[in-house]
Amino acid sequence: MAGEIPDLEAQVRTGTGKGAARQARRDGMVPGIVFGGDADPLPINIPFNKLLTMLRKGRFKATLFNMKVEGHDDVRVICRDVQRHVVKDLPTHVDFMRLKRTTKINLFINVQVAGEDVSPGLKKGGVLTLVRPEVELVVTAADIPESITVDVSELEIGDSATIANVKLPEGSKPVIDRDFVIAQVSAPSGLASQDDDEAEDVAADEVPTSEMGDAEASED
Repeated sequence: MAGEIPDLEAQVRTGTGKGAARQARRDGMVPGIVFGGDADPLPINIPFNKLLTMLRKGRFKATLFNMKVEGHDDVRVICRDVQRHVVKDLPTHVDFMRLKRTTKINLFINVQVAGEDVSPGLKKGGVLTLVRPEVELVVTAADIPESITVDVSELEIGDSATIANVKLPEGSKPVIDRDFVIAQVSAPSGLASQDDDEAEDVAADEVPTSEMGDAEASED
């Protein structure tokens, strides 16, 4: 089911137009607008420092927020555009779209791992690598999964688990339209180095006799 959606607090912006927007910026706010969802557009202000912190965390446009505005019902929104200063690259305006429960959106979903304690490859000393700690999925706004789980309980050393091995929530699908690796079990570095050395020894032993003779002849 849906995970916890982060809150995004905003204030109603009194007045519209460039004058009101400039005043908001002088007051340490970033002006914005909330639109869509069969409701009138709502001009808002968001504290500059809070918005900048969220932007620097990354994937701001792929995060679903629960917008809280005093005097209005909470609403789920997703960012559709961030306008920035042409020189300073700081946010100057932000647009949000209200989402209906049936709206399809792209979100990055965390990946959890199950079966590590029984994986034969890990029991033999293999190393688990979570290739994709997050996977971008198309999900329904009303049914956003908190995470998806990849099962590694049957992986041997050298095996991989792909998105095809993951049971996705109903109504969800990967953005990437092909199979791709989520996690893999590889040999520990010491064992891998030993295997490489053995491979080199085998290769040396397999040098054809004729080539050895040529080499000796050239030395003479």
